[in-house]
Amino acid sequence: MACALRLGANLVLCMQDCLRELFVFTVKQVRACIFPAIFFAVLLLSHQVPLFGIARYDFLFVALFTAQVLLLVTRIETKDEAVVLCLFHLIGLGLELFKTHPAIGSWSYPEAGVLKLGSVPLYSGFMYAAVASYMCQAWRLLDLKLHHYPSYAWSVPLSVAIYLNFFTHHFLLDLRWILIACVIALFSPTSVEFAATGTRRRMPLVAAFVLIGFFVWVAENFSTYLGAWVYPEQVQGWTFVSLSKISSWSLLVIVSFMIVADLKHVKSKQNKPLALVGPEDREAF
Repeated sequence: MACALRLGANLVLCMQDCLRELFVFTVKQVRACIFPAIFFAVLLLSHQVPLFGIARYDFLFVALFTAQVLLLVTRIETKDEAVVLCLFHLIGLGLELFKTHPAIGSWSYPEAGVLKLGSVPLYSGFMYAAVASYMCQAWRLLDLKLHHYPSYAWSVPLSVAIYLNFFTHHFLLDLRWILIACVIALFSPTSVEFAATGTRRRMPLVAAFVLIGFFVWVAENFSTYLGAWVYPEQVQGWTFVSLSKISSWSLLVIVSFMIVADLKHVKSKQNKPLALVGPEDREAF
């Protein structure tokens, strides 16, 4: 009887610890989404509140730019993270300019606006920066470490190939599934270690790519519903975004993650004494 009571008490304590860890993990994930949350809040506000003659796209850019500055001033985001976000803003705009070209027409921005680059509103770059912001925040808040991460000789060319395929598949063979197979082969030994509380956990990095890609697809449905951009099939009325976009977003997430991870690795080497920097540092950083 006493043994059963002790076992029951230990089980209750274990469940309490698990629930506490899950709660803290959820809170930190929400905290890591601060800029994406601001993006959706501003998008919803612009959809519901009169803007008194201000073009919606222009309002979004000014509001999101202001939010980004405030996050930097309040040190919620660091200077290094701001540089990464600017890089993703430029990468995103490059992709947007190509995808919205009339000859391609993958999606469009039908509303008027002054703050545009060609047919692309400048606020659209913040959508890509939002993904990078989440990654940078989650990396710091959950104290991420990567184990058995591949070398630059493999990760950089693969990242470039994935990004280029977003352009070339309109004219050449779509290599999406070949690239996904390459990602699985390259990153299957890699795990990401994180800590919500004092206990450190691990998960396969490939699984993290798929999960983030799925949640970005969910966010994409919300965004298109609020008119952030329009796919051709949504011109006559909003419909759910195709499930095939999950693979596209997962690949874009992979590019984003590899850029952030490689920049983190370079930064970590800069902060170490020269004698401590060696090939083994790539194994866990």
